[in-house]
Amino acid sequence: MILALESSCDETAVALFDPAHGLAGEWVQSQIALHERHGGVVPDLATREHLQAFAPLLARARTAADFSRVEKIAVTNGPGLAGCLAIGVAAAKALALALRVPLAGVSHLRAHAWSPFIPRHAEAPAEFAARLDELLPHLGLIVSGGHTLLFSLRAGGSIATLASTRDDAAGEALDKGAKLLGLGYPGGPLIEKLAAGGRVDAFDFPRGMGRRDELDFSFSGLKTSLRYLLEKMPAKEVEARRADVCASYQQAAVDALVRKTAAALERGPGAGPGWRSLGLSGGVANNRVLRAALEKTARGHGLPLLAALPQHTGDNAGMIAFAAWADTAGTDTRGLDLRIEPGLALA
Repeated sequence: MILALESSCDETAVALFDPAHGLAGEWVQSQIALHERHGGVVPDLATREHLQAFAPLLARARTAADFSRVEKIAVTNGPGLAGCLAIGVAAAKALALALRVPLAGVSHLRAHAWSPFIPRHAEAPAEFAARLDELLPHLGLIVSGGHTLLFSLRAGGSIATLASTRDDAAGEALDKGAKLLGLGYPGGPLIEKLAAGGRVDAFDFPRGMGRRDELDFSFSGLKTSLRYLLEKMPAKEVEARRADVCASYQQAAVDALVRKTAAALERGPGAGPGWRSLGLSGGVANNRVLRAALEKTARGHGLPLLAALPQHTGDNAGMIAFAAWADTAGTDTRGLDLRIEPGLALA
């Protein structure tokens, strides 16, 4: 059994994973209510909350499983906020010493990359290795508040970044757009809720990098376009047309994500067999409009869409535990010499 800890940003999380059966338990302490008062994550406050939250979460985990069965401790060591990562790594080292088991560092981004495969493992743990081979090469899209990128996953766990954002991440653009509209934090879900009652063609927002041979993303222009629009609109009109603004703004972000993903699918993985699956993960993966659009795109290319479960889209320890087992190529095995890497890249 693997005991995993996650504290890269504003969620404190613990999970237990049994390779023979799947996730045995997941516990998360959210800080959203705290940071909502400040309009975004405050690093010092987040670090303090992690310090207070790990002990009760671990106590809950210990009531659910016998820690004598734990054979490995896994912890997020990057990317993320330095102070937050440090709390998790320190706690993981203490646990590794107390339980006398190995310690593994896991990349938060690589864990996101692997998260869509968690349901496939749960369906048939003993057959996972064979079923995984049938899904590779895999094209994955990670969309969150801090990252937007396309990657390839090949046999042996080899991951390569194919495209990333040149400025704002998609989730960041949605959060900043919500702030401009006075909606609060976190903004993405609030925009999605209002967008459900609006027209996606009410306003013409830019779709980022337009060239089909360029896979990189760009969302700063989208955010700037919204700011200029709101500056020109009277306050009463903004209030009356907020749903239309949200729908059009969200659709522009989704269109950019889908367009680049479709271009990567058409380009193919290069040498070897073509793409065999498409993945979606990260906090923005919960957006129903994006999920539906990518489902249609995958279906059009004759591929299955592997989307992370809602509980594994945000910051969570379940994906850290799973990656510590599945992603042996990307696991940091320095043990007690493990260091935090706030700027750790996917590959």
